[in-house]
Amino acid sequence: MYRLNLPSYETKFQEKGGKQLIFDFLRRKYVALTPEEWVRQHFTHYLVEQKGYPRGLMANEMELRLGEKRLRCDTLLYNRNLQPKMIIEYKAPTIQLQQRVFDQITAYNMLLHVDYLVVSNGLQHYCCRMDYEHHSYAFLRDIPHYTEL
Repeated sequence: MYRLNLPSYETKFQEKGGKQLIFDFLRRKYVALTPEEWVRQHFTHYLVEQKGYPRGLMANEMELRLGEKRLRCDTLLYNRNLQPKMIIEYKAPTIQLQQRVFDQITAYNMLLHVDYLVVSNGLQHYCCRMDYEHHSYAFLRDIPHYTEL
C-alpha cells in the first residue's frame, strides 16, 4: 500500500474470498482495503491518537439524503450534543485534491452546516473553518486538536 504523510499505526488485515480487508476501528469490522480506505484508517487513527478526537463521536461512511439523492460522508465528527461538527473527505493518494473534491464536501455541508471541513489524500491535508456569520471560510495551517474545536 502507499506510504502516507500520516503516522503509522498497528494495522489489522484479513483476507476473505481473495480480497484484502482492513479493520475499521470505528465501524468495528473488516472492510475492503482500497487506497481510499487506507487513507481513512490512517487519518482516523491520527485524529484519535494524535489530536485527541473521541472515537465515540466519530462515524465512517455516513449516509445523507437530499430528496431522492443519497450522499455518503467519509467521516463525520459530532460534538458532545451529537450534532455534526466536522466533515472529512478522503481520496486515494493518487488523486489530486482539486476543486471538484472541495465542491463535493461543500455539497455535504449544505445539509450539515458544520464548523470544519477537512480533505485528505493521505499526502496532503486541508482543513478550513466555516464562518457562517460572515459567509466565509479560512484555511487552517494544521488540523486542530479536539480541545481547540
